[in-house]
Amino acid sequence: MKIGKTMMITYSAMGIALNVVLGTVVSSMKIPLLFLDTIGTVLVAVLFGPWWGALTGGLTNVVLGVTTGGSAIFFGIVNIVIGLVVGYIARKFDFTKWYIALFTGIIISIIAPLIGTPIAVAVYGGLNGSGMDIVVLWLRASGESVFASTFISRITGNLVDKTITCFLVVFMVTRLPIFSKIKRKEKRYAA
Repeated sequence: MKIGKTMMITYSAMGIALNVVLGTVVSSMKIPLLFLDTIGTVLVAVLFGPWWGALTGGLTNVVLGVTTGGSAIFFGIVNIVIGLVVGYIARKFDFTKWYIALFTGIIISIIAPLIGTPIAVAVYGGLNGSGMDIVVLWLRASGESVFASTFISRITGNLVDKTITCFLVVFMVTRLPIFSKIKRKEKRYAA
């Protein structure tokens, strides 16, 4: 039985909900260096490929833009690129391995700030109201540029967050029967 578009759309909607809900909960709890706002994007990219991951990521930021503030839409490109990168890595390598998750987490934790920092500087002046603003302000006070301060704070947070996100997705795909079934079917029909 082939995985249908209805199933992919349903899981993409679930991925969007995971991104929004977990991102909002973790943000309100002020957990340092953890966001979990891309876990749904990563999960859908691993299960269904880069384009479904990109769609999930982009639509997450549209939903956030409508519900929390229009500036979230600007960061949609970051979430789209994360979906594409993770989807291509998951197609090429076995994403059920911890070292692939670690490698992927490190890769996207570098790519996300490279794209997000210029947006954060242009939209917010480098500050966005998160706990990482303390790092930005500290680095600014020590003489760093706005771009460098924002990039350093973002890459620090992303190294922790994106690696944990990838490990959580590996756990979900390998330990939760519904996701492992989908992954097995997807591998069979990928050719």
